[in-house]
Amino acid sequence: LMRATTERVSFFSFLFSASGPAEVPMMSPNGSIPPIHVPPGYVSQVLEDNTGVRRVVVTPHSECYPPSYSPALSPSHHIHPPYLTHPHFIPQLYCEIKCESVIILALQVSNVQSRSALVSWTSVSVSGSSGRVPYCSYELQLKDKGRDGKYKVMAIGDILYTFWITLDLTVCVFYRVSTVCNSVKGPSSDARAFTTHSAPPDTPLPPRLSHRTKSSLTLQWKPPADNGSKITNYVLEWDEGKKNSIFREYYVGHQRHCKVMRLCPAVGYTFRVAALNDIGTSGFSTEVVFNTTGSLPQTSLPPRLAQAGPSWVRLEWTRPNSCSIEEVVTYTLEMQDETKVLNSPLLQLFMKSVSLCFNSHCFSFTINSEPPQDDGGSGDLTYVLEISEGNLEESQWMTLYRGPERKHLCEDLKPATSYFLRLSCVNVGGQSLCSDDLTVRTRIPPPGRCQPPSIVGDVKHKEMTLQWDGPLCGEESENVEFSLEMCAMEEGLEPMEVYCGSKTECTVGNLLPGTTYRFQVCAANSAGYGPYSESVEISTAAGPPGQCSPPAINVTSHTCADVTWENKVSSGIDISEYRLDWGCDLDSLELVYSGTETCFQIFNLEASTDYCCRLQAVNQAGAGPYSDLVTCRTPAAAPDVVSGFRHVDHPLNPTENEPFSHSTCLALTWDEPHCNGAEITSYSISMGDRIITTRSVTGHIIRDLLPDSEYSLQIRAENEMGPGPFSQTLTVRTRPLPPSPPRLECAAVGPQSLKLRWGFSSRSQLTDDTTYILQMEDRNQRFVVVYRGPSHTFKLQRLSESSRYRFRIQAVSEAGEGPFSDTYTFCTTKSLPQTLKAPRVVQLEGNACEVTWESIPPMRGDRISYVLQVLGGRDSDYKQVYKGDETSFQLSGLQWNTDYRVRVFACRRCVDTLQELCGSFSPSAHFNLRRSDATLAVEADITRVPIGKTLSDEQFAGLIVFGVASLSVLMAFLLQLLI
Repeated sequence: LMRATTERVSFFSFLFSASGPAEVPMMSPNGSIPPIHVPPGYVSQVLEDNTGVRRVVVTPHSECYPPSYSPALSPSHHIHPPYLTHPHFIPQLYCEIKCESVIILALQVSNVQSRSALVSWTSVSVSGSSGRVPYCSYELQLKDKGRDGKYKVMAIGDILYTFWITLDLTVCVFYRVSTVCNSVKGPSSDARAFTTHSAPPDTPLPPRLSHRTKSSLTLQWKPPADNGSKITNYVLEWDEGKKNSIFREYYVGHQRHCKVMRLCPAVGYTFRVAALNDIGTSGFSTEVVFNTTGSLPQTSLPPRLAQAGPSWVRLEWTRPNSCSIEEVVTYTLEMQDETKVLNSPLLQLFMKSVSLCFNSHCFSFTINSEPPQDDGGSGDLTYVLEISEGNLEESQWMTLYRGPERKHLCEDLKPATSYFLRLSCVNVGGQSLCSDDLTVRTRIPPPGRCQPPSIVGDVKHKEMTLQWDGPLCGEESENVEFSLEMCAMEEGLEPMEVYCGSKTECTVGNLLPGTTYRFQVCAANSAGYGPYSESVEISTAAGPPGQCSPPAINVTSHTCADVTWENKVSSGIDISEYRLDWGCDLDSLELVYSGTETCFQIFNLEASTDYCCRLQAVNQAGAGPYSDLVTCRTPAAAPDVVSGFRHVDHPLNPTENEPFSHSTCLALTWDEPHCNGAEITSYSISMGDRIITTRSVTGHIIRDLLPDSEYSLQIRAENEMGPGPFSQTLTVRTRPLPPSPPRLECAAVGPQSLKLRWGFSSRSQLTDDTTYILQMEDRNQRFVVVYRGPSHTFKLQRLSESSRYRFRIQAVSEAGEGPFSDTYTFCTTKSLPQTLKAPRVVQLEGNACEVTWESIPPMRGDRISYVLQVLGGRDSDYKQVYKGDETSFQLSGLQWNTDYRVRVFACRRCVDTLQELCGSFSPSAHFNLRRSDATLAVEADITRVPIGKTLSDEQFAGLIVFGVASLSVLMAFLLQLLI
């Protein structure tokens, strides 16, 4: 709202900030100027500026001012004070601009509801020469299509530019907005049309009682306004006679009448009704109570004398046991063969010196009197009977009788009127005192004859509305009820009461179309029923036909059926056509025949299928109700033609006992056809002159065929009804024979690898697209694919040493997969010991040193030995100085200042083959013995003895050589000292 207010202020500021004619921008996508309607005396011009914007200038001839305009206020921002409190207030700008009209630019209708809509508009003032903006008011006008077609003013506002309509609207309502400036009406806006939404139905009137018995109540109700959506159902609820304000559903349906059954006699039941449409449910009607009729009461016991006086008695009696507590019971007390009806459970009769006796006529009664106890000494008495009507205090007494008789008949009295009587005696001595007043009320006569019923409105085919005039009753008469009886014009039918109530109008429903009924009405009051009026005969309008008898179906084959029906007697009008609906179930029924014939043949049915149909008769008054649904089932038949007959590369259910070859076998499959009510027992495949019978499965393998040959195949299904038609011909071709497996060889072997190769003995079998599949047996003795491709060699890595492996190979070409070769077994060799690291050398005392190296654990149970070689001095080759299981060795008798190199390798002693496998040499370790100052000149020990080990032959020979050399050196040293 604030944003709209800001835009509105800026817009009006632009229009009214300058004096002179108002320039109104009029934009359109195609550059054209929309037509502007101006009042008489206005001149409009179209101007175009340098930017290409076209404007309309409207020049008026009079000046307009707002009612509260003051020259002392700012001419461009004056706000009229009364609008400050308006709920839709928006600041209104006024300028000193001449204007006579306000143009409505846009009228919008939004937020349309079922009974309301939001109307908004935008207005622009067309100024004159004075530059003042007029004081304007807006009128919102409404026009309904269904009414007189005239616009009616729905709202008037000063600066109001939006309005919320909350009236009772209907569909297709037009709105129009116009402006008034200083009592001069401006041009109207373009009309906007819209349709209000549908709504739930109005709350219906309470149901009416049309007929009742001791165990049933027949109710009727009128449809309320549906508010744009057709009423689909009515909901009738009742309290089950429990009077606990808890209602339960008794009937839900589209009928507007219902008969409530299995009720108790003389019990009141509360009902209410609601209507439903596609939008929602209406409210429930007001609650209404209807009572069932009661049983005839038992014979009452004789009245009992409760109390007696000199001239009055008090009588009592007991309520019959057969009457329920809720049932209203009236009593009739008879006395002296004359009847007086008293509607009270406890009757009191009080008689004084004057006794009263009613006559059979309602407007008279007889007065009896006893002579006074004291006649005054004179036997001649004259009785004076006085009567007064109405209130005793305001009444005037008048003499009704004067004479010697002690009995008088009072006649020509008003019915249902209270009278006061008193009696006195007159003799020669004068007049006695009056007796006590006796109050008497005349009875009400039964009503007179009513006028015959007459028709109200049009007579429909199932109901009519009747009205009548009651008898002329006086002002003192009690409430009168009417009883309307109806009897069909057929012999032997008793009239039935169709209405009983106080109204003089009744709608009679559930009638037969085109039928004549006789009606008569009588009135009743507390005195009883009056005579019936003259009877009147009224015929209902011709209506749609009644319900047709169910048609008969004769199934002639599994695809055809004949439907026949009887000629239906119409309801006053000849039948114009019959409509036959046919389908598999109630939801799929479709119209298959419409005409005057009484038979129809249906084709293209499916075998062993349930079908149903229903019939409807139509005349000029409309369509009658459908007949009861009739069902049938077509017989079974041979299966339909097989579809989806095709050749597949792999069988759906292969068997291990029978290998599959694409060169000599064909794998076929197909879709199961419709069995037509009998289960398929087998399939027949035609291959030339050969017929192959299969089971009821949808796949088969044909074996023992010729390679690279073409075959034409057909298939059909069979059941107990016989074979079906053959399918279309399927042409297939077997593949050529696949290649035989190649010969497999081991090209290279290692402790953890095997290199295999293969090839054909005949080069004619080699093709470029041949693929080889190499399989190896795993630990579970299953062959798994280790290579698939066109190569002729393959190397397997990461194998276990000294292990056996089984292989087989297969060749695959366009002809298919060839057989697997025989199983080949290849073994890996044992692993050589690993190459050791360079040994470590530590110099000892004298000319000795200790050599150590790393150890290797046993390999698969085989022991590991080590070989140590030394290179030094004048030797050009390494010499073995140690072989054993130890990982260290001491060298002694070495020469000083001489370079030595040592290396070591490991050997594996195979237990199973007694073979010794030696590894590679380790890197050599270099060392040089240096003599220290504390070293002795003579070294006595020149023997090299391995620690804790016996010498081998090579070691022993080396030791002798080393000892001789050492001895020679020692002797030379001694001789030098001696000289």
